[in-house]
Amino acid sequence: MNPNISISEILGNKGAIVWSISPTATVFEAIQLMADKNVGAVLVTENSKLVGIISERDYTRKVILKGKASKTTLVKEILSSHIVHVGPAQTVEECMRLMTDHHVRHLPVLDGEKIVGIISIGDLVNWIISAQHTAISQLQTYISGVPG
Repeated sequence: MNPNISISEILGNKGAIVWSISPTATVFEAIQLMADKNVGAVLVTENSKLVGIISERDYTRKVILKGKASKTTLVKEILSSHIVHVGPAQTVEECMRLMTDHHVRHLPVLDGEKIVGIISIGDLVNWIISAQHTAISQLQTYISGVPG
């Protein structure tokens, strides 16, 4: 298992589809988009520029627990504007460290200012599990002496 694999390789396998929403959309629209696309966060963009991220966690903590209404609250009122992000050359290990240090579950992937993808903790865990299965299989083949 190589913890130094680049995020661009993971995006190559996962795909680089990024769901985004306008800061002037309602929180309800953002939550509906997350539900429709089965994702836990969407990027908030304005004129193709990343201005924030909104997650299910933001919704629960900044809308529900504050007694606000999702149909009248705008995304810009609750988005996380301090955006921890990575570049495509950063490694799985670096991303895991950033997620842990900053208590985030999603990292936008930027090439300069251009959005090229988003990585979730689930993407990293899936990659680690897959890499472990491959390593185990290779070791079993090596030990048994049977060519794969």
